[in-house]
Amino acid sequence: MAQTVSELIATHAEDAPAIGAPERDWLSYGGLRAQSAATRDALHAAGVGRGDRVAIVLPNGPEMASAFVTIAQTATTAPLNPGYRQEEYEFYLSDLSAKAIVLAEGYDGPALAAARSSNLTVIRLAFDAAEPAGTFTLTPEGSAGTADTAAPTPDDVALILHTSGTTSRPKIVPLLQSNVAASAANIRTSLELTPADRCMNVMPLFHIHGLIAAVSASLEAGASIWCTPGFNALAFFGQLETCKPSWYTAVPTMHQAILSRAGRNAEIIAGANLRFLRSSSASLPPPVMAELQKTFGAPVIEGYGMTEATHQMCSNPLGFDTQKAGSVGVPAGPLVRIAHESDDVLIDNGTIGEVVISGPNVTPGYEGNPDANAKSFFEAEGARWFRTGDQGAFDAEGYLSLTGRLKEIINRGGEKVSPLEVDAILLDHAEIAQVVTFALPHPKLGEEVAAAVVLTDGSEMTERDIRDFAASRLADFKVPRKVVLLEELPKGATGKIQRIGMAEKLGLVEQAA
Repeated sequence: MAQTVSELIATHAEDAPAIGAPERDWLSYGGLRAQSAATRDALHAAGVGRGDRVAIVLPNGPEMASAFVTIAQTATTAPLNPGYRQEEYEFYLSDLSAKAIVLAEGYDGPALAAARSSNLTVIRLAFDAAEPAGTFTLTPEGSAGTADTAAPTPDDVALILHTSGTTSRPKIVPLLQSNVAASAANIRTSLELTPADRCMNVMPLFHIHGLIAAVSASLEAGASIWCTPGFNALAFFGQLETCKPSWYTAVPTMHQAILSRAGRNAEIIAGANLRFLRSSSASLPPPVMAELQKTFGAPVIEGYGMTEATHQMCSNPLGFDTQKAGSVGVPAGPLVRIAHESDDVLIDNGTIGEVVISGPNVTPGYEGNPDANAKSFFEAEGARWFRTGDQGAFDAEGYLSLTGRLKEIINRGGEKVSPLEVDAILLDHAEIAQVVTFALPHPKLGEEVAAAVVLTDGSEMTERDIRDFAASRLADFKVPRKVVLLEELPKGATGKIQRIGMAEKLGLVEQAA
């Protein structure tokens, strides 16, 4: 089994397609290996090598995919969101101790200003649209000094990402070459990927989901990856028709946006012939899973992942009759257990507790944060376990269901409310398109239940109607006391809904005070 990013692509057929994009020729595996060698030589010439940290700020697309894969074979990659402002770039570049930054030729935005203020070596990436997708040249503006020209080992860091940091300073998550290789193999196994498969990537490539599930797992399998410029619900069905993928992976809000336009694209859907769809990075509401399977005539594979696990931890098995709506599936790579939320003790799977994981895809620990590591890792039954911060339980058949993030569980005067449960109930109403349930500060109870709702086109439901529907299906203490009707739910950069801080985003905290 591969232990490094280089080994992921080392043995696939020379002329097999690896990376594609709209209106571009395919880059073969032989071409990708040649690009890896050219990237290595260019980085070494710029004074960048093994162990050096290279920030990458590029738009979504084939060059971003191949930049990640090829730079990771020489140095440590640190992809950053192209939408950050200068202050954010300055923070992340400093926090990462980056030595260089890769920017597109001609780019003159805030990442460049931050790089110059941080005295980083700027390396420009240029490509010719007439060349195969993912082919590029690197040109440094100055030199970063000397470089270690040895090839990275399995224990070297391949990828550095930050946690989302919704309530505190983001934590640095280093992921080893062996972590990336192990997770890519786990996903390939779960999805039974072969060289015949083609993934259409709509996920951002500065996020673990797209980098590992779409790109790395496809390449590990010798399959092909077709890189869109990013998710666009208006363009999705045209891309689907052109790409002819066997699968795609997305977050639930993307799937919901796709469903909202499915009716007018029935002919394309009928000819799509998807082998499966995948959903991850947030819980997929059961009604959405059912509608996706009905619409596309293909199984919807829900996965469970996080940055610290190099993405995947659990996955629903392939097939129509092996899916459990509302479950994130069975362990799919690492060991997955339930632990006591405050003691370092593993408990019976049927009991609700904190989900913990152990395995070769798990980060060795947060960088420069001994307090977080002390809280997040513990030893038990001869293994080192990582606390995910998720609450859940296994059923008798070994499927894991999550009841929510421990920090997101709503504590209403001592009564604990799972926001996922309330979401699922509200989404059962035909006129509710999207919903996010969250905690609203309350002067007496501590927290109250609130929900932000997007209605279907033409719906005239009122806040009272929504509360009445919830009251008919939920215990009184779980019914949202505050309902906010919105045209669109606020989302993070990766398309995920972030419950923590939702009350502040919607300006409700001042009203509750």
